[in-house]
This record gives sequence, structure tokens and C-alpha cells, in this order.
Amino acid sequence: MKNISFQLTRKQIEARTKTVTRRLGWKTAKRGDLLQGCEKCMGLKPGEKIKKLAVIRLVDVRREPLSAIIKPDCVREGFPEMEPADFVTMFCEHMGCRPETEITRLEFEYLE
Repeated sequence: MKNISFQLTRKQIEARTKTVTRRLGWKTAKRGDLLQGCEKCMGLKPGEKIKKLAVIRLVDVRREPLSAIIKPDCVREGFPEMEPADFVTMFCEHMGCRPETEITRLEFEYLE
């Protein structure tokens, strides 16, 4: 099972309020894939272990421009207080991309 990091949205995953995530890459992800949600998967220091958060199943996968996000997806992303433009700005600042960047939208359900 492949790991997926939720370092910036750990609290939303723990609260089970996040059901969509947008990612650069992840072009081979497909509906039905099982993923191990983790707090941090890469860049671990010596002796540091992966902290598992949840096992998830992808229920929808699609490629779209980041700027295509709509308000209901801000809620699904775990940011109900954000408007789409605010989410795009935050994502671009953290990921070093632009609003027109094509991303992979992963919609998922929790298995436990």
C-alpha cells in the first residue's frame, strides 16, 4: 500500500473532515486504490518513524487545473472557512505552483 502525506492537514484527517486532496503528480492513481495516510512520509530524520493516520480508498480521481476548485471542495479539503481563491493562493505558496497548474484531485473515503 502506498503512503500519502497529510502533514499540512493532519488535524483534518484525524477529525475525518477531509475527503478530498489535491496533489502535484499522482498521475497513476486510480479509483479503488488503497492508501496509507501518514503525517509525514518523506524527509524523516534518523530514528524517526512514519506516523500512520488512516487507511483511505480513492473513490474518484481526475486531473484538472488548480483554479477549477469550487467552494464545496474547499470544505472537502478541510478548509470550510476558505473561498476558492484563498485555497488556490495557499496551495500555490506551499507547493510552488501556479493557479493554472494541472493537479490530481483525489476524493477518498476512510476505511476504519
